[in-house]
Amino acid sequence: MTGQRALLVVDVQRGFEDPALGPRDNPRAEENVGKLVAAWRRRGDPIVVVQHDWPGGPLERGTPGFELKEAVAGEPDLRIVKTVHSSFHGDVDLDAWLRERGIGAIAVCGIQTNFCCETTARIGSDLGYDVWFVLDATHTFDIAAPNGDVVPAAEIARMTGINLQDEFAEVVTTAAACTPVD
Repeated sequence: MTGQRALLVVDVQRGFEDPALGPRDNPRAEENVGKLVAAWRRRGDPIVVVQHDWPGGPLERGTPGFELKEAVAGEPDLRIVKTVHSSFHGDVDLDAWLRERGIGAIAVCGIQTNFCCETTARIGSDLGYDVWFVLDATHTFDIAAPNGDVVPAAEIARMTGINLQDEFAEVVTTAAACTPVD
């Protein structure tokens, strides 16, 4: 193994600015994604940018919503387009790409905390990767529960962190993930 940790920037796309998606949490998520991208570039570690093609939705390919937000600056080492929740199931085999480079660790950030980011972390863990889930570099939206109650985005994000911690990932902060690796 190279000792490198790949940064997976999941679905940081303009379509998530659609007001129809409702209230969100963590207004600093994109700023933190930008800090992660800058830290990975300084270290020379690989950056993978993932875009969700959501036909008929706010992230549909060919629409402005498919485009990346400003926080995701520069060219990544790999770009993946997917139509499902996991970044491991896109138009490029992420698992094969990482293994070919001897990379056994990933850091997950992006949008939405409890959908594509969480699914990517879980699949990565199941495939044997050492996973960091950079919770403060993700965000999600309020969601209606099956009984109709609205669950606030911050509570959903907190539960995602709880669900992932120890079993699937180490939940870390942007500051911790940006700390130079010895």
